[in-house]
Amino acid sequence: MKLKNLTERVPLLEVQGSQDAYISGVSIDSRRVAEGHLFVAVRGTQADGHRFIPKAIEQGATAIVCEEIPEEKAEGVTYLKVECSEQVVGQLASNFYGRPSEELRLVGVTGTNGKTTIATVLYNLMRRMGHRVGLLSTVCNYIDDEAVPTDHTTPDPITLNALLRRMVDAGCDLCFMEVSSHSVVQNRIGGLTFTGGIFTNLTRDHLDYHKTFENYLHAKQQFFDRLPAEAFAITNKDDKNGMVMVQNTRAKVYTYSIQGMADFKAKIIESHFEGMYLEIDGQEVGVHFVGRFNVSNLLAVYAAARLLGGDKMTTLVTLSEMRPVSGRFEALRSPDGYTAIVDYAHTPDALENVLRAIHGVLEGRGRVITVCGAGGNRDKGKRPLMAQEAIRQSDLVLLTSDNPRDEEPQAIIDDMLAGLDQEQQRNVITIVDRREAIRTACRMAQKGDVILVAGKGHEDYQEVKGVKHHFDDKEELRAAF
Repeated sequence: MKLKNLTERVPLLEVQGSQDAYISGVSIDSRRVAEGHLFVAVRGTQADGHRFIPKAIEQGATAIVCEEIPEEKAEGVTYLKVECSEQVVGQLASNFYGRPSEELRLVGVTGTNGKTTIATVLYNLMRRMGHRVGLLSTVCNYIDDEAVPTDHTTPDPITLNALLRRMVDAGCDLCFMEVSSHSVVQNRIGGLTFTGGIFTNLTRDHLDYHKTFENYLHAKQQFFDRLPAEAFAITNKDDKNGMVMVQNTRAKVYTYSIQGMADFKAKIIESHFEGMYLEIDGQEVGVHFVGRFNVSNLLAVYAAARLLGGDKMTTLVTLSEMRPVSGRFEALRSPDGYTAIVDYAHTPDALENVLRAIHGVLEGRGRVITVCGAGGNRDKGKRPLMAQEAIRQSDLVLLTSDNPRDEEPQAIIDDMLAGLDQEQQRNVITIVDRREAIRTACRMAQKGDVILVAGKGHEDYQEVKGVKHHFDDKEELRAAF
């Protein structure tokens, strides 16, 4: 692709050199630059890409996008000055791959909790309804039925557009994508055209990065602010920030609720650990999900499917066939008659939702034993809140390691304990070793009890001192059984 075509829709402040050069690739990492590449020098949180311009040219870059053109310029290299490199990477990547987001219907899902469930269930639902579908999620990316491993909730713009191009080439007409707050602030979704957006809920999370809840809210809100007028915006009216999210959007707004008036409504008729019987849009349907939070998730799925052209009865019948995402309220039955629930809940609100769902089924007929921790190198302020929520709705709590990362596991547990008074601490056991904590919970459980193992869900590793060790909560539970 010629450089002048690659820079369409990109606001250039200055160009030094020829724009007729042929560009063979786009990169923001000098180590990945190859002959004929365009290198974008981005000022990142860890390093300034401008320092690596000489390295990129040495690797074969023939064009450089930067905020400051170097005084010493290499012969035969074109320099393009922009106001903010980070803001143009997405458009450059989109142009290079032929603007793939305009060739399919791309729906973004954002919020604190529920993103993975909604995006994944929509992916499975629409595939079963005859579509070729792509998925960009925390657990795994999919190009129809081809799995592509993922490291981030939302990939960098170049990886993202490369995946979208592969989806289009594979015949996908839909793609569902988790949109993290980081990706909005870091412009990873720049240059993409969305057909629709879904808002789940907003509670405290990622304050280690955003610093304040207001910044976190604004990051999510920006996603809806940028939706085009022809797109749809589906928002959770039951969340106090649901309407705030869409107050400035140009998109057509639709609401969903399990509490009041909305465009899409649902209510619980019966609930069991195997699933629920619901009324959605006036029609009764059985589903394999548990908890009020999952009713909201399924209602968002139903709303999106309908707005994407799905027939009401076909959508509901297919929805009844869907299964929970791995590690999201996943129930395991022990031979001794108790139940273990594995869930990714790693925020106070998510923990509250899962425990409330458990009590909704138990109705006082058994005890609740919760095994949980908190991640290292993350928002320390939520640690005591996690412990408070766990003890408030549990008969017994075992505080243990999650992903301690570079912190000492006991120090994280101490931060959690700081949120509890002496009376509450009487029902708390601290066991640093997560495997031993799970086994202890199983030894203490009796017939009819429920063990909640929270925090890691689908993850099959535990990160300690920069090393990921294999660890799977479900495997540990089965071994304990």
